[in-house]
Amino acid sequence: MEGTPANEQIASPRRAPSQQRSRERVERMLAAASALITEQGSDAMRMGEVAERAGVSIGSLYQFFPDKRAIIWALAERYTAESQACISAALKDVGDAEGLRRAFSELVDIYYGLFLAEPVMRDIWSGTQADKALRQLELADSRANAEFLVAVLRRLRPGADPVSLETTAFLVWQMGEAAMRLAISVERQEGDRLVAAYKRMALRELLDG
Repeated sequence: MEGTPANEQIASPRRAPSQQRSRERVERMLAAASALITEQGSDAMRMGEVAERAGVSIGSLYQFFPDKRAIIWALAERYTAESQACISAALKDVGDAEGLRRAFSELVDIYYGLFLAEPVMRDIWSGTQADKALRQLELADSRANAEFLVAVLRRLRPGADPVSLETTAFLVWQMGEAAMRLAISVERQEGDRLVAAYKRMALRELLDG
């Protein structure tokens, strides 16, 4: 199946604010939505509740977010941008196997900790699976993150087949997302073991593949 290229822009269903006052109002809306999702989940969240908590009219909310899906999309875009910046910073200077082992392990631990601590991120992540367009956004994010890893692998294994490196990196990120979903759905002790097992498997493939 043909995937979405990492550099292809997926159109957002919401209108981007152009003025400072509008941007501040949108920030309040997203903060309100995030709090409501944390409290009751995205399925139970209502647009009227978001507007009330943000202190805006329902018309103002609909001006920027035509439906609940657009709010979820905006939050997903935000976490995607933050995650890419984090991964890029962690991997950009890695030049040897030990550096990759350390940086990759730390990134996995950071993400596991975030999803344990932030219910809204778990809910948004789950929501992407039921929405084809959001799933494409997630896939594009995985491909972009894989590119950061490919750059490291090319430095470590300059003679390796580039297509093979890209396939490995992309699969490692997708497996990581699946492992995180599984880990946060079970008891904490078992989740910790699953994450540790994923790190061992992924690093073995990255370093010895």
